[in-house]
Amino acid sequence: MSDKDKKVEKTLEFRIDRIYKMAKEHFGEVKFVGIKRHKKIGWIAKAQFDEFDSLVAEGENAEDALRNLRKRLRKIIERYNMA
Repeated sequence: MSDKDKKVEKTLEFRIDRIYKMAKEHFGEVKFVGIKRHKKIGWIAKAQFDEFDSLVAEGENAEDALRNLRKRLRKIIERYNMA
């Protein structure tokens, strides 16, 4: 069985750890990465940094919010690397 055949179960903890590691590699110190449920908006994923403003993304469920936060972080890193 090759590595591509293995399916990694992407739990919320796995997604949060992946976002945390990505942010720490690029920005340095990260205060926290997490999700919460807001009554009116829905699920909100947030990454908070020491020296920068926090990044926030919304989604219909917790997975969507984390996925959107990861996409947003990836776009910022790609733009930074282009400059």
